[in-house]
Amino acid sequence: MNEILNAIIARRSCKNYSAEMIPRETLEQIIEAGLFAASGMGLQCPIVIAVTDKNLRDKLSALNSKYDFKHREDPFYGAPVVLAVLADKSVDTGLYDGSLVIGNMMLAAHSLGIGSCWIHRAKEVFEDEEGQKILKELGIEGEYEGVGNCVLGYAAEARPAVIPRKENRVFRVY
Repeated sequence: MNEILNAIIARRSCKNYSAEMIPRETLEQIIEAGLFAASGMGLQCPIVIAVTDKNLRDKLSALNSKYDFKHREDPFYGAPVVLAVLADKSVDTGLYDGSLVIGNMMLAAHSLGIGSCWIHRAKEVFEDEEGQKILKELGIEGEYEGVGNCVLGYAAEARPAVIPRKENRVFRVY
């Protein structure tokens, strides 16, 4: 099977990570894959905040937990890397463009042997006063909306099996 199609079919969300850090070169490849995602009108409006600093990572996790209805202690499942994706609010396709960025990064991570998971609530985190403060401290100016977090790391357990796809999801008109 084609390498890309295989990655699409085999990739699964990882929800248990080892503490081992991903090599910087590998992380940069994953980020670059995200930056090459398709974007409406080629505007490339999403930005990526790549976090490997444990203090900031833990602060983002705590903020995320604040908006998590399950109130998990670490909604990032112990992943040592967080790639927060935000989109320019003035771009109509920003949410979609940011989603493609995350999708590309998850597939790239899988292809490089790195576990990943999309974690929601980036919108709430970066609308929060503390989230706004983080953006300001990072020198990020403008009106951005959190799209999602792509957490990365080495899987601490085997990847789950591929489950069958639901029936009746395609309506063909050839």
